[in-house]
Amino acid sequence: MEEERKYEVDDTFVLPDLSGTAPAGGRVHTRPPAILVATYVDTPDLRLARAGVSLRHREGDELPWTVKLPTDTPGVRQEISRPGPLGDPPAELAGLVTVHSRGARLAPAVVVRTERHAYEIVGPDGDVLAEVVDDRVTTRTPDGSVTGGFRELEVERKAGDRALLDRIGSVLGDAGARGGSFVPKHVRALGPAAASEPDLVPPTGLPSRPTAGDVVTEAVRQGVRRLVEHDPLVRLRAPLDGDTAVHKMRVACRRLRSDLRTFGPLVRPGWARPLRDELRWLAGVLGAARDAEVLRARLRRTASADPTSPLDGAAVDRLDARLADRERQALVAVDEALASARYLALVDALVLAARAPRLTPRAADPAARVLPRLVARPWRRLAGGKGRPGAVAELDPLGPDERWHAVRKRGKQARYAASAVAPALGGRAGRLASALTRVQDLLGEHQDAAVAAQTWLALAAERPDDHDLAVTAGRLAERERASVHRARAAFPAAWHRATRRKRAGWLP
Repeated sequence: MEEERKYEVDDTFVLPDLSGTAPAGGRVHTRPPAILVATYVDTPDLRLARAGVSLRHREGDELPWTVKLPTDTPGVRQEISRPGPLGDPPAELAGLVTVHSRGARLAPAVVVRTERHAYEIVGPDGDVLAEVVDDRVTTRTPDGSVTGGFRELEVERKAGDRALLDRIGSVLGDAGARGGSFVPKHVRALGPAAASEPDLVPPTGLPSRPTAGDVVTEAVRQGVRRLVEHDPLVRLRAPLDGDTAVHKMRVACRRLRSDLRTFGPLVRPGWARPLRDELRWLAGVLGAARDAEVLRARLRRTASADPTSPLDGAAVDRLDARLADRERQALVAVDEALASARYLALVDALVLAARAPRLTPRAADPAARVLPRLVARPWRRLAGGKGRPGAVAELDPLGPDERWHAVRKRGKQARYAASAVAPALGGRAGRLASALTRVQDLLGEHQDAAVAAQTWLALAAERPDDHDLAVTAGRLAERERASVHRARAAFPAAWHRATRRKRAGWLP
């Protein structure tokens, strides 16, 4: 991650003494001046710049090609660099910006020449805590014509903390530097067109008295943003707070698809149905990779669950090797899907959907009047109501796994529906969604254990002559079925807690 702060100065600005910003025992190290020449690549309509993304080649760098992706924190970007000569960008980096370029041609857009004077704030142990750079910038067209120039200061955090950046900013401000919004050099160089609205309209929040259509629009924009943000992370195989980008992107697909279903009466069927179909396809591709991830993690956890009764480690390794092969094949399929024309068409459709969802006349009604009825439908399919039993009432402690899985899917639909309307309806919908989340966790454990038990036995059946593998798979399956039974035993109490205090009493 790269965290920077920018400051505007004019040609008469004199950089102040920065030694007072260094901690006790630290110092300021002045680096030799450098000339940096960076060529920024973009689409003809500057889709990357408008989305806060950059793809550049900078002469003299060990890894000259760099992609910078925005994060939720202003001034903080994710930076990925690769080798390669000036010309066409490396395929990997071009892939990372595909969700923003959406198949449009990438070509040099601007050349930024920077005369850089850099100063490192060094700690007592020799670590570089922050870097202050004084840049004099000249901008040129790709054919070499000078188009302008400016001067700016950048402060980048290295091993230091944000308090150090605050101290540096205070010293610079006292000297006359003006804190500016974070505008990358190439965006300034490209002018107003590069700073105009991105193609993907971001969520803007709801008005004080939203219509049902306002809520639909916000939910669609939130859902599309989640999917787009995780696209490059899936390509990078980036870990995310103990989770994976594949899982996050799959959830984004499922949730957006569920929202389109929940808001069915408020959106045009001919518009929403193709989106839901394509989101189902993408979620399915991601699902195969996610299932392999889950199974590999579960294999090790189940195998080590009882240290007093260890399993054959070599046999467990053989099972994991089979799952690793399955995961590699699934990830290849993910990469192929993300590189396909079908995926680009889906992203194009989602960008248009976020800009202007196709709504029905009913969407103009107040959200408070319309939305409770939309949540009531998946809730009654799950919990029952108006004299009809729901899916939970049909559960049998000795029934098939498929019936329990069906309840899990019903519960997920109800939870997503409550979550989708919570921004408009407030805490009552949020409390219902939270209660259903706890039930979903239990049913998710049930499903994971049931699938794992079947998988261990199926993998062993592929090698009928491997008796050690068969015994190990059988013992693993027994442990998984014990987890299934524990989940079923715990379900009634969890369901009672989720439905008490009339959590759904606000539904019609």
